[in-house]
Amino acid sequence: MKIRLAAVALAAALGGMALPALAQDTAPAGEQTAPTVPELVLGQADAPVTIVEYASYTCPHCADFHTNVFDKLKADYIDSGKVKFIFREVYFDRYGLWASMIARCGGEMRYFGVSDMLFDQQREWAGSSDPAVVVQNLKRIGRTAGMDDATMDQCMQDGAMAQALVENYEANVKEDGVEGTPTIFVNGAKHSNMSYADLKELIDAEL
Repeated sequence: MKIRLAAVALAAALGGMALPALAQDTAPAGEQTAPTVPELVLGQADAPVTIVEYASYTCPHCADFHTNVFDKLKADYIDSGKVKFIFREVYFDRYGLWASMIARCGGEMRYFGVSDMLFDQQREWAGSSDPAVVVQNLKRIGRTAGMDDATMDQCMQDGAMAQALVENYEANVKEDGVEGTPTIFVNGAKHSNMSYADLKELIDAEL
């Protein structure tokens, strides 16, 4: 999917937060401290190869990449200490932003497990035109991962974090020149969507 850097302006991305279940934090702006957006990382910090993936939870090509490529990458290279994997979220729409907020709500230990479910079940949870239905679908995934409704409601109502996520996303894609998803960086070299065989060839050339 193509990225339009100005397409996900804060007003549009956060517009859905007006839903009762997604009300923005109403504390005065002067009383808020901008939250930190942690990097999402798997693998050894000193791995010889670093892969950065830019992807959206509402991008079908990204779901295909995770189905056909990521699991093999993890088994062959990340778990063996050869690759450090960094996942950077892209938000094309509010559904993708909400999915990210649910995934992050479980903390670092749960994030990638929830991420797998979001990609695996993308057609089911994101398939409705009714935002309220999508929220309930996302919360259902969160419950499967062991989160309770009160915790998820708190995460989804965190307007300051939502804004920080969008600003972080926009800064990252601008700095790295990302124009579509999935975009894959292998030790700094940018690539578009690819098969596992092609990715494996690139990794092996770096080892």
